[in-house]
Amino acid sequence: MSERLRRIQTLVLAGDYLITSHGFDEIAKDGILPHEVIESITTAVVIEDSPERHRGLTLLALHRDANGRPVHVVWGIPAGERRPAVLVTAYRPDPRQWDGEFKTRIRR
Repeated sequence: MSERLRRIQTLVLAGDYLITSHGFDEIAKDGILPHEVIESITTAVVIEDSPERHRGLTLLALHRDANGRPVHVVWGIPAGERRPAVLVTAYRPDPRQWDGEFKTRIRR
């Protein structure tokens, strides 16, 4: 497991997270319930793990909602900070752009 994901999970499980307004907008647009994203943090899998950038740590994780449907979530931790975990955005991945497990982008 990614050390970055472990850091995100620890913060989320401790209640030390926030969801950006953009994140709330995108969640609502795709009919995703915020609590399902939060509750599924323990089973999330890293898809893309970005090194720390000027904005901070970011990663793309695959979550599953209560019905087992895939949800991609971009998590971050602000640059120079150790907390909070920030849900930047979340969306339903397009099956035409991802493999059958929603873990690998299909390059065309």
